[in-house]
Amino acid sequence: MMAFGLPRAAAVVTLVLGLAAASAMADDVEMVFLKSAVAKGAVCLDGSAPVYHFSPGSGTGANNWIVHMEGGGWCKTPEECVIRKGNFRGSSKFMKPLSFSGILGGNQQFNPDFYNWNRVKVRYCDGSSFTGDVEEVDSKTNLHFRGARVWDAIIEDLLNKGMSKAKSAILSGCSAGGLAAVLHCDKFKDLLPPSAFVKCVSDAGYFIDGTDITGNKFVRTSFKNVVTLHGSVKNLPSSCTSRVSPELCFFPQHVLPTMKTPLFILNAAYDSWQIRNILVPSAADKKKEWAKCKVDIKGCSSSQLVTLQHFRDEFLSALPKPEQSPKIGMFIDSCFAHCQSGAQDSWNADGSPSIQKMRIGKAVGDWYFDRAVSQRVDCPYPCNQSCIDNEDD
Repeated sequence: MMAFGLPRAAAVVTLVLGLAAASAMADDVEMVFLKSAVAKGAVCLDGSAPVYHFSPGSGTGANNWIVHMEGGGWCKTPEECVIRKGNFRGSSKFMKPLSFSGILGGNQQFNPDFYNWNRVKVRYCDGSSFTGDVEEVDSKTNLHFRGARVWDAIIEDLLNKGMSKAKSAILSGCSAGGLAAVLHCDKFKDLLPPSAFVKCVSDAGYFIDGTDITGNKFVRTSFKNVVTLHGSVKNLPSSCTSRVSPELCFFPQHVLPTMKTPLFILNAAYDSWQIRNILVPSAADKKKEWAKCKVDIKGCSSSQLVTLQHFRDEFLSALPKPEQSPKIGMFIDSCFAHCQSGAQDSWNADGSPSIQKMRIGKAVGDWYFDRAVSQRVDCPYPCNQSCIDNEDD
């Protein structure tokens, strides 16, 4: 069929270029249902088998691995978790094939450092950042809180697939998966060969222990409920829980001081999820005065922008000090975004968000391969005109 308004030859060229662009942006990948994990109790909230997507490495990347964990928030009450049973956030029965892009992309032009690695995306269906482990299953709800078992089972399967011989590896994730990358980072390194070069990347997972607009710690209470419901305490880093209350370990600022493995923090200083749920949760905005601002930073009033700048200050103060943490990489832009590593347009493409002309993909690669110290913190909003609103998982 000929494209409207174009001669046949031009239409063919347009079609070919379009297909090439689509191929460059994403790869179709295998969907692995880990049915053997069910017998171990490593299951989604509804008791279904866990899932990951796997694209094998090749050439120089054949012995290198990147394991990226999907995000999707948390469920802190049985009622919230029951709702998840009816969609892919709590059941693999609703999961569908997906394609890889961004940090998982398979095109050398757009992902030159990791395109030919073994690339894995771990699907998220437990609602606890892969930390839950409760043996008992409520007969009324049939809820299974087994996130930690899911993580263990999938990592074990990947080790058997060849990750046990990894030379280089990255554990990464977005949002709740980005938090999981922090919580499981040291354990991930310990499971790999001592000679392996291992680092972790947390994208939009640096949730801060901040106050909302009424002065309350709303999100701290939410995380406490998650930890209690899912029985997460025993699967949080003991180096953190030995110092502070378990729910505080869902805030990376309390985990990093004793973390051994190098971490890259990729986050927006005006993280859209954190603005909506930490700074202005619905309970703190009953008159919905922030309704427009929470959706689009361009809809904020001058006084609301002042509040957002104070939130940015609070976020930056929660970060490790660069001069004291040379192994820590950072890319903290001034975008109103949440998750920036999973899509090509924000990872490494023309027009991608940048700080001092450095794109995210290049910054992460330079840090991982020790090509440069990569610790970049953007100027305040609205200085960065390269920002892209992004909510990808």
